[in-house]
This record gives sequence, structure tokens and C-alpha cells, in this order.
Amino acid sequence: MGWLNGQVALITGAGSGLGRAILVRFLDEGAKGIGVLEFDAEKAQKLTEDFGDKVVVTQGDVRSMEDNQKAVAATVAAFGRIDTFIGNAGVFDYFLSIKELAPESISAAFDELFAVNVKGCLLGAKASIEELTKTSGSIIFTLSNAAFYPSGGGPIYTASKHALVGLVKQLGNELAPEIRVNGVAPGGMKTELGGLQATGTKAQKLNEIPDFDSMIENLTPLKIATTPEGCCGPYVLLASTENAASMTGVIINTDGGLGIIGFNLD
Repeated sequence: MGWLNGQVALITGAGSGLGRAILVRFLDEGAKGIGVLEFDAEKAQKLTEDFGDKVVVTQGDVRSMEDNQKAVAATVAAFGRIDTFIGNAGVFDYFLSIKELAPESISAAFDELFAVNVKGCLLGAKASIEELTKTSGSIIFTLSNAAFYPSGGGPIYTASKHALVGLVKQLGNELAPEIRVNGVAPGGMKTELGGLQATGTKAQKLNEIPDFDSMIENLTPLKIATTPEGCCGPYVLLASTENAASMTGVIINTDGGLGIIGFNLD
């Protein structure tokens, strides 16, 4: 018996990294099925190949209200309900400081990153509200240590994750008591998180940074490098009506204890 027996989740950006790890963990915890909104067509196809009828994948863009609505409709058509929406898709600014950002690219970079990291979560939440109300369900946003501390990214990424803190609190208040809204804030981890077209970093991936795990281990009091699989437990907890019925507006940090030391890479 798992914590999520019979439940259905819709996850954005579940084609790799943390999103895929959450998908696997939810199925292991007894989820009936998982809907996915995934931008990358190859990753979308791989999910279908790997998980068969346990997942229904919509290939689309979190920045599109229509695509979010399609993902909701496909999930309900396949599994009959949605209990949890997880806004997880994101992009990164690869630590570009305000001094390094070219004046001619800063507006485009801001719009590109905020459209995915913030608007994508807002649109997904909006598209899911009707179904989540039926199930007294929950919304979970993926944040970051950058939602609380400097140097977890550049100013654009950090601002986007701070914005999600506000979204968790605002939606938690607006949607209560029918829907709970919470967040999980992982530390840095090796994933395929990509950069921005506007800054020429779109092809970069966190898992390609040399000695990335060692850098994270040396920074955290627990001396660990966060992994996608190691961050899934809080998502399970927050999605569980039985175990998190009184939790809304909550953000769980899974960053190895960075807050203890006042994390700052500089």
C-alpha cells in the first residue's frame, strides 16, 4: 500500500530529471496514472514507451494556456480525475549576473525565463482548478534554494523562484479550503535543466558542469549533492490527503541544510 493509491497527478516537464523522478515515485506510491505536459517531443515519446498506459503525455508548451488545458483534458480522459497538479517545468539563467547580462538581451531573457518558470505554473494551476476542486486536490510548485538565498542562479532565475513563493502563498489563500497549494525547494542537482535562447545558453545543461556534485557537497552542512530521486518524498507527502490535510502555503526545503549557514556562493 502506498501513500497515493488511486490518485492521479499532472506533472509539467516530466520528461527527465526531477519531473521524471517524481513520476516514477508517484507510480511506486500507488498512483493510478500520471498526465504529463512535456515540451520535448523525443522525451514525450520516451515516456510513452517506458510507461505505457500508466501515463498520458501531451507534447506542448507550459507557456500556452491551450496546451495546459489539453493536458488537463487528456489526463481526465485517460484516468477520470486529477488529484495533484505539479508545476515543475523550468529553465535556468546559468548564473549570469546583472553585470554580465547584455543590455540588448536582458528584456528577452527576463520574458523567456519568467514565461516558463512563473507563467507556466500560473497557467497550469488555472487549467487544473476545476478538476482539483472536484477531488479536493492539491497544487505543488517546484521552487529552488534560489527562492530563499542568493547565488543559486543569476538575478532573473532568483527573481522567478522568489515569485513562486508569493504564488504559493497567494493561491494557497485564494483556493482554500477546496485546494491545498504548497511547494518543494530543492538544492542544486545534476539534471538536464536548460538555459535561455536570449543569452545563448539554451544548449547548456547542469549535468555538464564539471565537478558539479562536489561543489554542492562542499557547500551543504549535510555534505550531500541533492538528487532528483532524493527530493521526491516531500512531493509524495504534500500530495497525500491523508498525511498533509492541514498543509497549505507550505514550502519544504530539500537543499542539504543551506539555510543553516546563510548560503551564498560568493
